[in-house]
Amino acid sequence: MADDADVVIQLRGVRKGFNLGTPIETEVLHGIDLTLHRGAFCAVVGPSGSGKSTLLNIVGLLDRPSAGTLSVCGEETTALDEAALTRLRGHSIGFVFQYHHLLTAFSALENVMIPMLGAAGFPNAQMRQRAESLLESVGLTAWKDNLAGKLSGGQQQRVAIARALAMNPPVLLADEPTGNLDTKSAESVFALLRTFNREHGTTVLFVTHNPDLAAQCDKTIQVVDGKVIE
Repeated sequence: MADDADVVIQLRGVRKGFNLGTPIETEVLHGIDLTLHRGAFCAVVGPSGSGKSTLLNIVGLLDRPSAGTLSVCGEETTALDEAALTRLRGHSIGFVFQYHHLLTAFSALENVMIPMLGAAGFPNAQMRQRAESLLESVGLTAWKDNLAGKLSGGQQQRVAIARALAMNPPVLLADEPTGNLDTKSAESVFALLRTFNREHGTTVLFVTHNPDLAAQCDKTIQVVDGKVIE
């Protein structure tokens, strides 16, 4: 377990294999050691198939390592059951994916409220105010009542960022968040991530194939053949 109060993510000897115990067993991550401090802004780069997304899924508690330990916000996760992992993930980690995964039949405002509804079980005025504030921060106040399916790709990804921040998580993970966007929209989304990082101390870890964006980060984590090369 991390003993530094500023450490939000810590991996020690993390390995991840698939089809364990079968003739086609494959190990994707080979003993990853990684520490991220509060307020870090890091890019994960590497060739396709190197294990970047697998690493992100493990950090985000969407998958379990085959070996090694993972601590999130000071809590060692190896022995946690699924319910405890879900609670920790819901309050500590926000996700932004390459595809926004919005509910297209719901408004932008309703999409941002969804994580808060999941935590509280029913809507209230505070949730709405929080969602409106987040949409304002990503420049979408005028579109808050528009159906998500009617927004542009860049607007949808900004809604996804607002949704990921709804619970004010200390960690934001993004898997190719600009991969489906044009250059201008990609730069806008990157700028938003940077703004939340600087203004709120949110630790940001995102996978990208864009070397220009990676070069603007505080730290680049290179993953090659399932190993981290910093």
